[in-house]
Amino acid sequence: MKVILLQDVKAHGKKGQIVEVSDGYARNFIIPKKLGVEATSKNLNDLKLQKANDEKVAKELLEAAQAFAKELEGKTVKVKMKTGEGGRTFGTISSKEIVQAAKEQFDIEIDKKKVQIPDAIKSLGMYEVNVKLHPSVTGKLKVHVEEM
Repeated sequence: MKVILLQDVKAHGKKGQIVEVSDGYARNFIIPKKLGVEATSKNLNDLKLQKANDEKVAKELLEAAQAFAKELEGKTVKVKMKTGEGGRTFGTISSKEIVQAAKEQFDIEIDKKKVQIPDAIKSLGMYEVNVKLHPSVTGKLKVHVEEM
C-alpha cells in the first residue's frame, strides 16, 4: 500500500514522502497513529498544494531576511563600556548588550542567539558582528564600543 507520511517514520521515510509499506503495517500502525494517510488522488493533490505553499512561505522568509540584512548593513550600534587606567576595559561586550543597544537606538528586534561575535570584544573601537538571519543569509552589524 502506498502511504503519504505526515511525520517522520523510522526506517521508512521523512514527512511528506510517499512510501510503499505492507497493508497490515499501514492499517494497524501508520494510519491509526496518524503518522500517514493512504495515497489516494485527493491526498496526493493535497500534498502537492502543501508543498507549493511551503515553497512560497520559504521564499517569502528568505526575501524578508535579505531585506533585513540590507537594513542592518548601514547601521552602527554604539555600546558604552567602563574602562580603567590606561584604557583597559572591565569585562567583554556580550550579544545581549548589542541586542539591547540596537533596540534602544534603532528599534530593531534581533534574537541574541543569532548574534555571532567572532572574537571577544574586550577593548574600545569598531567591530563587525555577524547576525544569522536565515540558514543562507547572514547580515553584518557594526558595533562601536565607546568609553563610559
